[in-house]
Amino acid sequence: MLDGFERNINYLRISVTDRCNFRCVYCMPPQGKKWLEHADILTYEELLRLITVFSGEGVNKIRLTGGEPLVRKGLTEFIAAIKGLGRIRDISLTTNGSLLPPLAAGLKAAGLDRVNISLDTVNPASFARLTTCGRLEDTMKGIESAMAAGLSPVKLNVVLTDALSPRDLAYFVALVYNHPIAVRFIEYMPIGGEGSNRGPDVEKVRRLLSEVGGAKLNPSGTVRGNGPAKYYQFPKAKGAFGFITPISDHFCSACNRLRLTADGKLRPCLLSKEEIDIKTPLRGGASDRELARLFYAAVAAKPEGHTLCRASGFPDFGRSMSQIGG
Repeated sequence: MLDGFERNINYLRISVTDRCNFRCVYCMPPQGKKWLEHADILTYEELLRLITVFSGEGVNKIRLTGGEPLVRKGLTEFIAAIKGLGRIRDISLTTNGSLLPPLAAGLKAAGLDRVNISLDTVNPASFARLTTCGRLEDTMKGIESAMAAGLSPVKLNVVLTDALSPRDLAYFVALVYNHPIAVRFIEYMPIGGEGSNRGPDVEKVRRLLSEVGGAKLNPSGTVRGNGPAKYYQFPKAKGAFGFITPISDHFCSACNRLRLTADGKLRPCLLSKEEIDIKTPLRGGASDRELARLFYAAVAAKPEGHTLCRASGFPDFGRSMSQIGG
């Protein structure tokens, strides 16, 4: 399905819950969090129906997000049901990794292709400060379990906060030299929380990585499902580094996604207040054709680009990141 700017919209990011076992300071609102009521969240059956309808309109990639998607019971069976449709060529998951160890092999067997795991620092104290209640060792075990289960390529999402240190960079350099893993540095966007400060820009990080790695980082396009990231690789390294720049060099011209919130709102753009309610008609007896029309409306509403930049500050996006879905 092409939007008004000739972008092929084939990717749906689905938030299956707004709940999370972490309270990351740049994600959660500083005043705390009021969770959605159970009845307000789309059921797996409702989600599967929407995926069925949307796949008929060209959606063939699904990413499951939260909150933390692994806190919702039945996720493995839901992934198996998506796979069973025979219409989705790529199913991925964004997670903090802490709950992954006992689930990774089953998720892979059910049809999950790959995972993105959040890891902003490998300093236990800094990790605890950023996540509020998370333990670094749990996420590290989650990364190990993902690699062991073959959820590849495993991607680590590193938000560039003031917690990033030379020790972190040295760890990530060693990691990509020794493992087929992708470490992606993401520009800081304060959408929801105010408990951390912006870290170094991507150019500085790229320069520091070259210094630590003792070699030049060369452009690489070999990472599967690379999306908005621009990838670079050291010679002879098994893994790669990615850089995602929604502020300094945004990628709106190639955006191919819609977002579905846990409470049933289609968002044409992450960085916009605009939402289309699909839960009310879904629960009101709407036909597949009527649901497809709402998909068309969301595609038609995708803006050419966002207006987020450091110079103009950060506008109100209507919801925090934890409410939208990462």
